[in-house]
Amino acid sequence: MASQTPSAQPSQPTPVERDRPWVMRTYAGHSSAAASNALYRRNLAKGQTGLSVAFDLPTQTGYDPDHELSRGEVGKVGVPISHIGDMRELLDGIPVEGMNTSMTINATALWLLALYQVVAEEQGADVAKLTGTTQNDIIKEYLSRGTYVFPPGPSLKLITDTVAYTVSHLPKWNPTNICSYHLQEAGATPVQEIAYAMCTAIAVLDAVRDSGQVPPERMGDVVQRISFFVNAGVRFVEEMCKMRAFVQLWDELTLERYGVRDARQRRFRYGVQVNSLGLTEAQPENNVQRIVLEMLAVTLSKDARARAVQLPAWNEALGLPRPWDQQWSLRIQQVLAYESDLLEYGDIFTGSHVVEAKVADLVAGAREEIDRVQAMGGAVAAIESGYMKSQLVGSHAARRARIEAGEEVVVGVNRFETTEENPLTADLDAAIMSADPDAERSAIEKVRAWRAARDPEAVEAAMTRLREDARAWKAADAVNLMPATLACVRAGVTTGEWSQALREEFGEYRAPTGVSGVVGVQDGAGLGEVRGAVRRTGEELGGRLRLLVGKPGLDGHSNGAEQIAVRARDVGFEVVYQGIRLTPAQIVAAAVEEDVHCVGLSILSGSHLELIPDVLSRMRGAGIGDVPVVVGGIIPSADAASLLAQGVAAVFTPKDFGITEIMGRIVSVIREANGLSA
Repeated sequence: MASQTPSAQPSQPTPVERDRPWVMRTYAGHSSAAASNALYRRNLAKGQTGLSVAFDLPTQTGYDPDHELSRGEVGKVGVPISHIGDMRELLDGIPVEGMNTSMTINATALWLLALYQVVAEEQGADVAKLTGTTQNDIIKEYLSRGTYVFPPGPSLKLITDTVAYTVSHLPKWNPTNICSYHLQEAGATPVQEIAYAMCTAIAVLDAVRDSGQVPPERMGDVVQRISFFVNAGVRFVEEMCKMRAFVQLWDELTLERYGVRDARQRRFRYGVQVNSLGLTEAQPENNVQRIVLEMLAVTLSKDARARAVQLPAWNEALGLPRPWDQQWSLRIQQVLAYESDLLEYGDIFTGSHVVEAKVADLVAGAREEIDRVQAMGGAVAAIESGYMKSQLVGSHAARRARIEAGEEVVVGVNRFETTEENPLTADLDAAIMSADPDAERSAIEKVRAWRAARDPEAVEAAMTRLREDARAWKAADAVNLMPATLACVRAGVTTGEWSQALREEFGEYRAPTGVSGVVGVQDGAGLGEVRGAVRRTGEELGGRLRLLVGKPGLDGHSNGAEQIAVRARDVGFEVVYQGIRLTPAQIVAAAVEEDVHCVGLSILSGSHLELIPDVLSRMRGAGIGDVPVVVGGIIPSADAASLLAQGVAAVFTPKDFGITEIMGRIVSVIREANGLSA
């Protein structure tokens, strides 16, 4: 038999050096410190490589669980942390020295960082090795998210103190995380998102430089610890180019304005959560591909790749995601990082004429807007004048108008609406998680027991020191507030007590709503018909129709309320809108004083079952129980049925995207409540 030539062996792939994957996080926290700790430990066991702590609204706005404004909000959108005991419980069994922890906290960031540091010390950690981020960007809170407390001046003081302290004591910590994420959620175009984020960074860096707390030669150390948190929308090419534009502008700004010569210190360091605004209640399974596409925009370009990514869950437009839903989002990241070859190559967009042209266009537009804001006196002046807020409200109104007109397609919402029955939502109550209904009662009992068990003399001494240090915040020799804050933590002071002491010294603030300066929709499908109905109904009732738009509780996400207010004015209503963070008593008092024909309440934090019945009860007690109440928010169907049974006239959720149609339904509700013909 003739010998056979051995067959060629298949070649083995040449080993390549893979880029380090980004930090993978899941934004999480709910009910209690113990429940959140269990969730974090499960997620870490599944391969999550960092923590992203969501705090509840009382913690974010500086209230203890037993405060009047905390009602219905405790443990709903995050974990309640009222004192050092809660932080110990939150981090139990999690070695913080080896953990990269992101904390989404702003007005009370200095306080939460102090709590974190003391727990680290109790664990025996070297605090100089702590890595993580406090978001600590108050500018965007005035513009979009609404968890500000103090006026801009003292708020910048708190940010400056955090930056100066960490540079010296926690050198690996990111003390502020310039957050453009919520700017896009509030309607920002890519140019506005870039420009306003850069203006915020300028305000912070100028404040640190001018405070005298950091020597000029250490500004490079400050700059290299400033990080960003951005949004990635579904317009993939534009979003990817936006990140490259960010990189270019940050490098220019830190070199030219602050003289940072070390290119490594000028590196644009950012984390990302992909767009939650674009997630839909209708056909929510489409959210999965949206999330993937948005993640690619911030990972494919190596030269502008995110160093930390957290993805929302597919069902966030329906309610609170379950652990399984969060696991799905984590696995999406892991498949891209570990199964694909993405991390084996350099930047795959370098040299693209299309990309270069788009980046240049975004950079030029952002520079123009930055110059406009700086000419006004900077970001703080543009907040106080209402300029930036009105720009965002206007951009959001324009986007909503494009969607309603079908010019901007949202699959499953305004096109391709025909659908098969969705097995993921066949049992809608099981498709989302509910926060522990006893969390608030338990938190109130715990914080009261904590106060009773403390050393009152130690608490009073620490609080006296904090007040004295805060009182001199405007003085040339003002002291850093972190040492006094650490003393408060160790004495057992609560979140509400620390914040109240600063409220007394700094005052509180109500930011401009941005509604009055916006030119809304002048024409569109059905607009003339609704305008006619508003006019005729007003004539029949003896005057112009008046609509009160109210935000009860601590939910500061006002984008939807603002768009309702703008469109209501467009169709002829007289609109009463006083902004965010109102008690039910304040809303009812305004309804009585303004003699309104309808009360519209907006709640996205999950506190609707507690706060809305309270408003209804107070309206009946004030003799205006016949004035109809309509409600909008992320409200599960079972909760909507409960509210309707209690006397709410209509419930609107994210699937009701046509604002003009909502206006028409409100007119019908008013007519029915007043015995007028349909």
